[in-house]
Parts: sequence; C-alpha cells; structure tokens
Amino acid sequence: MTADRSARGSVRGVTIVLVVVGVVVGVAFAPQAWGYATEPDGTVAVVELHGTITGDSASAVVDDLREARQNDSIEAVVLDVDSPGGTASASEQLYLAVKRTAGEMPVVASVTGTAASGSYYAAAPADDIYVTPASVVGSVGVRATLPSGGVPAGEVVTGPDKGAGSTPDEVRERVETLRRAFVGSVFAERGDRIELTREEVSHAKVYAGASGVENGLADEIGGVDTAIGAAADNAGLDDYDVVRMEAPQPSVLAQLGLSTDDAPAGATTEQVFEYRGVDTVQYLMLHGTIEANTQTEVTANASA
Repeated sequence: MTADRSARGSVRGVTIVLVVVGVVVGVAFAPQAWGYATEPDGTVAVVELHGTITGDSASAVVDDLREARQNDSIEAVVLDVDSPGGTASASEQLYLAVKRTAGEMPVVASVTGTAASGSYYAAAPADDIYVTPASVVGSVGVRATLPSGGVPAGEVVTGPDKGAGSTPDEVRERVETLRRAFVGSVFAERGDRIELTREEVSHAKVYAGASGVENGLADEIGGVDTAIGAAADNAGLDDYDVVRMEAPQPSVLAQLGLSTDDAPAGATTEQVFEYRGVDTVQYLMLHGTIEANTQTEVTANASA
C-alpha cells in the first residue's frame, strides 16, 4: 500500500514537471510562432523610372530591377513611370531589363505622369500598363541631332569621318533602323491589344490615359496602388509588403530651378545627355521640344 502511494506520487510529480516545462516552452516560442503565422506572403517592389533617361538614370533602374530579381522575398514589381524618355541606347537597356524581369516575375507598369518615347519603350514588356486619365502615353519614335560637320578649326584628325562621323543620310538611315526596332518591339510586346496600325503608331503621337486604354497602348485606368494590387494578384500574394526603390533625386538647387555644375537649369541637350564639349550625333527616344546647340535634327516617325 505504501509502495503504491509512493509510485503515484512520483508519477504526479513527473507530470507536474512536464506541464511546467511545456508551459515555459510554449511561452518562449509563442511570439515566434505568431510571427511566422502573421508574416506576409512576399513583397511587391515599386521601381521608379522618373525624369529624363540618361546612362546614369537608366543604370540606377537596371540595378533596382536586378536587385528585385535576386531578392527572394520580392515576388512582383511595379514600374512607376514618369519620364519623357531620353537617349535611345539607355532606353533600350531599360527595355531589356524590364523584359528580363517580366520573364521571372509579374511586372506591372503604373504611369503616374508621362510614359513617352523611351520610357514607354521601357514599360512595353510589362504584363499590364495602368494609367490615370491625365497621364500621357505614346510618342513611339526616334530623333537625332546632327553635328555641325567637317573638321573643326585647329584640329588634326586621323580620318575624314573622325570629326563628323556620319553624313545626314547615314544618320537618317540609323534613325529609321531604330524606329523599326522600337515599333516592332511595341507590337511584339502588346500584340493584339493595340488597335492602331503600325503607321499610326509610327506617327509618334502621344495620347491621354483614357485614349491610351482605348487604342491599346495601355490596359487599365488606375493609380499606383491599383497597380500594386494587380501585381500582387498576379504573383498570388494575399498578404504582402511594399518596398519602394526611388529614382535618383535632383539636387536641392536644381529642384529650386537654380543652376548647379551637376544639373544646370535649362540645360542643353548636350549637357543633359553628357556630351558636354563634344559635337556628335545623339540618337534620342525623347518626347517634347529639345534645346540643342545644333539646330539640325532628323526624325523618322512618318511612315511604317
């Protein structure tokens, strides 16, 4: 009788110890378990493409897109576009980077201001393009400025084309080649969604957001939050974080409209596109009037 009572006491003691240990362990790991239960499914990265597209600004966006592809927590990208375009070469780099990213995860473009010329080229590979009624899309075309030509006085060159580099006819042919590639890429990415002919697209007209949706250059009316929600849906995310990768900011003086050495107000095309002191051909996918030291310009938007 005494042995049985002692055994029951031992069992009760062990049970109490196990219960206490269980409670302690539960209290210790409860916050972590709660954290796992409430963690978002993934992250939507908002990559800004703002301002004139130059080699430097394009490199920053390309780097952001590469980071998005390499970050395992990022499941989708929204390209926040407000740019009149820029150099043809930098615009092509953006197009390729966006296309590569869209091949690995959902990419949605949100036109928060202007997606014209080179910036529309960059947005074209996105799964969907969201616009607001007042935003602008289009200007699918190419332009080039010409050097003054000849060998500048006081210089010696190793060949007759070392100074000018190209004749106007050669530049016009190059512009036409770029235009065909630009228009062809837009139709390759947008496909049957475009209600315009190649000739109409080649006119390089810009359209208000609602008109862009009607003619197929854009897909939906909606702000950046709508685009973020669409990107998350495409990635299958019910609960998600949003991280914004901001575009390089202009200096404070430039924002106030004051000249600085790095970003002069009212800068010429040569200054904006980093050809200071060099008179050379510039191939541009840029919407709007440009200010250049040379008054000669070649465009190729009139025919398909």
